[in-house]
Amino acid sequence: MSLICYVTKIHFADGVLEEALGVEVARLGISRAFIVTDKGIVDEGILDRLQAALPPSVDAIVFDKTVENPDINITRQAANDYVREACDGIIGLGGGSSLDLAKMVGLLVSHGEPITAFAAVEGGVARIKDKLPPIIGIPTTAGTGSEVGRGAVMALEDGRNLGFLSPYLVPKVAICDPTLTLGMSPRLSAATGMEAIGNCIETYIATAYNPPADGISIDGLTRAAANIEMVVSDGKNIEARREMMAAAVNGSLAHQKGMGGVHAISHALGGIRGYKFHHGTLNAILLPHMLEFNAPAVGDRYYALKQAMGLRSSSNLSVEITKLNARIGLPGKLSDIGVDRAAVDAAAHLAENDHTNGTNPRKARATDYHDIMMAAL
Repeated sequence: MSLICYVTKIHFADGVLEEALGVEVARLGISRAFIVTDKGIVDEGILDRLQAALPPSVDAIVFDKTVENPDINITRQAANDYVREACDGIIGLGGGSSLDLAKMVGLLVSHGEPITAFAAVEGGVARIKDKLPPIIGIPTTAGTGSEVGRGAVMALEDGRNLGFLSPYLVPKVAICDPTLTLGMSPRLSAATGMEAIGNCIETYIATAYNPPADGISIDGLTRAAANIEMVVSDGKNIEARREMMAAAVNGSLAHQKGMGGVHAISHALGGIRGYKFHHGTLNAILLPHMLEFNAPAVGDRYYALKQAMGLRSSSNLSVEITKLNARIGLPGKLSDIGVDRAAVDAAAHLAENDHTNGTNPRKARATDYHDIMMAAL
């Protein structure tokens, strides 16, 4: 059975932050807002803009210690701050890491330990109840689309980077203001943009039956393919920024259909101790290799993907993605970002057991994932 559920309230417009934030904070009854963000957002002045948009009656408690691929320790630290400050709502402001951390703080303060009990691969989907504090998601990148997604990923003490899935993890409202992405660097624009592209591609070829998700993912891919090179070369182009944010939202809305091997590997590599990899960059490098692996199992679906990207029907999708990565300045190999043989060996079985592996078009074992990573190394 495939669950089809599009219930997130989304404000989407240039400059909508100031218009929407006060209205939604009041509607959700938030009087002490716990803002989850990172130092980069603070330095860019985006946090100041958000705080200025809050009603005077709302107290803001800021947690700006988000790190890339947040783990259980940082989540516990943030949850302790939330409880100590008697907060009654959460605002996630930033990229996918801040938004995922905001969700996990909400899960931890409302459901308690052990947090592993709520992971998807541990049967935790049904254990997550409708008792999280209200969460507002405000993205400052255009990649994960976590502001409208039902999932979050967190690295645990045992080295696993696990997914937590529930409709109750979807933020009560998302505020998508493309002007918040104007300060992104070309490299971050490229990496997050390819994450949006990868999300749309993987959801479209995932095995579950969800026609609305198929349409949404194709629309998102069309927008992203037409604009990703523009946001990398001209980051102040608001029209292109808007289209990339729309593509990221589409990719995440379609996530409920399921994903595949790209995310299985990137989740696995993202949780290994001693390594730090950007999720979008991992996805971009891995995508061509997974497309080759999955090709025998997707039927004619690659033709629709090529059409959405403006490619000839005779072109090789994997090759074209590789060329796109190169044009926007992304690394071509896993070794370029610090992945080594030890990381590959550690990640292979984790990828097989990741929740996204179940909807990959072609059945993949640990040995397959090991081969794929070695080819990408």
